Amino acid sequence: MNKNIPIENRIIFALDFENINSAKDFVLKFEGYTNFFKVGLQLFISEGDTIIKWLADRGNLIMLDLKLYDIPETVRLSIMEIAKKNVTFTTVHAIKPVAKAASLSKGHDLKVLGVTVLTSMSQDDIHSMGINIPVSELVLKRAGETMEMGCDGVVASPLEVKLLREKLGDKPIIVTPGIRPLNFNERTDILSDQKRMATPYDAIKNGADYLVVGRPIRDAKDPVEAIMNIRKEIERALAGN
Repeated sequence: MNKNIPIENRIIFALDFENINSAKDFVLKFEGYTNFFKVGLQLFISEGDTIIKWLADRGNLIMLDLKLYDIPETVRLSIMEIAKKNVTFTTVHAIKPVAKAASLSKGHDLKVLGVTVLTSMSQDDIHSMGINIPVSELVLKRAGETMEMGCDGVVASPLEVKLLREKLGDKPIIVTPGIRPLNFNERTDILSDQKRMATPYDAIKNGADYLVVGRPIRDAKDPVEAIMNIRKEIERALAGN
């Protein structure tokens, strides 16, 4: 784990919105509390470079989370285009040919992360795909191969972070979704798709560098207070308390 990351960079707020205006409202509200934002497939399809440029012009860090998975040449060319944008992290599926193609064209500034196993997938889901090993073993295998191919880090659930640190050391950047604070109550009117989850404190204590958080902040009565509470958990974990 990199302990030198500023606290305001450790929370990557997921801009899971359908348009730029909704995203802007939250970004402006969070200035001074977090300056790292994730643009996923929905918002990027809706707004494209407009949201990337707006975030970058305000001095924010950006994780462009498109989870690329295609033939190697298409991935290589796509990463070359992403590298021209003001993006800090981008994601590909942690499959060896994909990871290798991405690492060949990322340049020096863009960090490519391999998505190991989606946090929405359980052990039963893995078995239904014909993969008969534990999820944690699959995550470790894919993470190791991703790093061997030259990528900068991985995206993994908080349940596998400790194992990844034990086996791969401090070098990989580890970004962790599936974050659920203890006092968070999942909404019942939307699909609850996260299956492998942990608290911010546990994720950081186990070795995560960055936490991707969406609903626990977005759906809170006071989103700024929610961010501050997560920051307190992160600080407590980093202090070893």
